[in-house]
Amino acid sequence: MQITELTATYFPAVIRLANQIHGDNYLSPAGLEQMQQQGITGGINASFVALDAQQQVIGYRLSFAAGQWQPDQWCSQTLWPVDAAKMAYFKSVGVSQTQRGKGIASALLNTSVAALRRQGAAAGLAHIWRESPGNAAQRYFSNAGATLVKVHPQRWRHLSETVGYQCPVCGALCNCSAAEMVLLFPEAKHHV
Repeated sequence: MQITELTATYFPAVIRLANQIHGDNYLSPAGLEQMQQQGITGGINASFVALDAQQQVIGYRLSFAAGQWQPDQWCSQTLWPVDAAKMAYFKSVGVSQTQRGKGIASALLNTSVAALRRQGAAAGLAHIWRESPGNAAQRYFSNAGATLVKVHPQRWRHLSETVGYQCPVCGALCNCSAAEMVLLFPEAKHHV
């Protein structure tokens, strides 16, 4: 396995994989391009893909640089351990079903954290899909050291209503909840 920066070369494969895992209309070319740009600051890209020996995409991690994403109603800023200006955002991760359980998601996360730290972030926030099979997403992020901030019911329903997102669990109207979780980066200091 090889991990490399996400570039436009990999967009079609990442979109296919993400939509297969997370549901139809989860990612689009224009949306992915914007997300990739949100992960770059100071010439450092915080979004990555994992490639197999044949150079095929088997996983991806989309991360936004601190200051390049907008907290919304599902962000509990008063509960965060660092200032919003130092908070990166873990937008999405996916690993091909045949490659799961091999440490690919963890390797992508660690690579992204290293890039985000070089960018100046102190922590990363994620909205974890609680209805993932066996709640594997929350277990994975907890095992990485993240802590739960708050649970948000129906976190992705608005995407079903506005852009036609098709949830792999709920179908046309997503009722899944999100675990708002924070991962403090090594050597990051809490604000008082």
